[in-house]
Amino acid sequence: MAPYVRTVKTSSGATAVQIVHSNRRGSRDIEHIGSAHSDAEVEVLKIAARQRLAAGQGVLDLGLGVLAGISDSSSVPPGSPMPIRSSRMGHLGDALAGVYERLGLTAASYPTINRRLPRYAKSEFRQRISAACAAQAGLGPVSLVLYDLSTLYFETDQGDGFRESGFSKERRLEPQITIGLLTDHRGFPLMLEAFEGNKAETLTMIPTIKSFMAAHQLPDVTIVADAGMVSAANQKAIEDAGLSFIIGARIPTEPYIVTAWRKEYPGKDIPDGHVFTQPWPAGPSDKRRDHRFYYQYKADRGRRTLKGIDEQVAKAERAVAGKTAVKRNRFVKLTGGDRSVNRALEAKARSLAGIKGYVTNLDPAIAGSDFVIGAYHRLFQIEKSFRMSKHDLQARPIYHHKRESIEAHLTVVFAALAISKYLEDATGWSIKKFVRTARRYRTIEIQVDAHTITAADPLPDDLAEALQALRGASGLAH
Repeated sequence: MAPYVRTVKTSSGATAVQIVHSNRRGSRDIEHIGSAHSDAEVEVLKIAARQRLAAGQGVLDLGLGVLAGISDSSSVPPGSPMPIRSSRMGHLGDALAGVYERLGLTAASYPTINRRLPRYAKSEFRQRISAACAAQAGLGPVSLVLYDLSTLYFETDQGDGFRESGFSKERRLEPQITIGLLTDHRGFPLMLEAFEGNKAETLTMIPTIKSFMAAHQLPDVTIVADAGMVSAANQKAIEDAGLSFIIGARIPTEPYIVTAWRKEYPGKDIPDGHVFTQPWPAGPSDKRRDHRFYYQYKADRGRRTLKGIDEQVAKAERAVAGKTAVKRNRFVKLTGGDRSVNRALEAKARSLAGIKGYVTNLDPAIAGSDFVIGAYHRLFQIEKSFRMSKHDLQARPIYHHKRESIEAHLTVVFAALAISKYLEDATGWSIKKFVRTARRYRTIEIQVDAHTITAADPLPDDLAEALQALRGASGLAH
């Protein structure tokens, strides 16, 4: 078998370039050329290996050197690798730069001479990025905007007025900040705001949305948010501002309309996917629009909820019997020194299993139950954007201490999130997969005397198709 060049990963993480001279019955004659830690170094070693394979072979002179203007004399000693002038991740760099320009972020940026971190921290700069994103999303008065909040913690034990300890879903004690992210219905970022770590979640939504609407002169948007984000004060503020909303509704007790259905159909299970509609008209003195509640029953949701209730009740029964210690369990009722299982609470929980509520002030002629429920469940898009920003884009500013630096870092992350989301929508690839794949295919310039030869590995079909789809994407607006 003819000898060939191969690359293998070493235990140290480097890439070794080798020539395999023979491979017979599991025995290989291998010549090690060298190891490298970068793509450019690997290409140099590959060239050296190919020249080693060609050493001693006669060269057929076709006169191409003369046609190309290359002199017969060579400054490179025979058998030596030709020098590489440059090596770049051209496909990846060009793709990201193209999306940056297509989103209008080039126009939003400052001239190169002025691009420095303090300017990124200015609210004006982030507003220009936000304006470019809003233009790309094609927002209008009835557009859906999704809002959610997340936390970024810091590895320090000292607060400074901005980085402060506060409520943490991860139960962390370190100082943190909260970031409010506003997106369109597909999760494309529209605005990002940073707040003090000890500021209540429910106090962040209205300022962010009002600021966004004022910046883009929007008379109305439809806010979609989880029930946990909307306090009674928040909902009143939304009403006072005359805005539309779709919000997850809290269900403290079984809704009247569900109770009525059970009485009408005793012993029957609620059909899977059934939606109960309960209007709540505004009174003469109410300063709000008519509301409409939708309660949807899903059998799979009910099955999972009932399984959790069974497990919690079983633990409560063991705790009441003294077989286990009393831990946090909502079904354990403590009255003085007596312990019992709260059967009334258990019955209520079982009656609500599988039912989820939604409330809106949209006109039902425009937005029926399917639209409202579908819009609410698009909140997973913003959760996906948060996961992307935290992990793929490394949003946590662990190396920044001053507020100016943190704000600048978040502005860069915001722009990167917009580019990533656009790229994912256009190609169908995750940003992680796209970067990992595209960066392996480099464009290399090799110096031959006074001439530069450009070389590149051929692209695999899937990457070529993804790049073509990206070039053909016309934007996110519809």
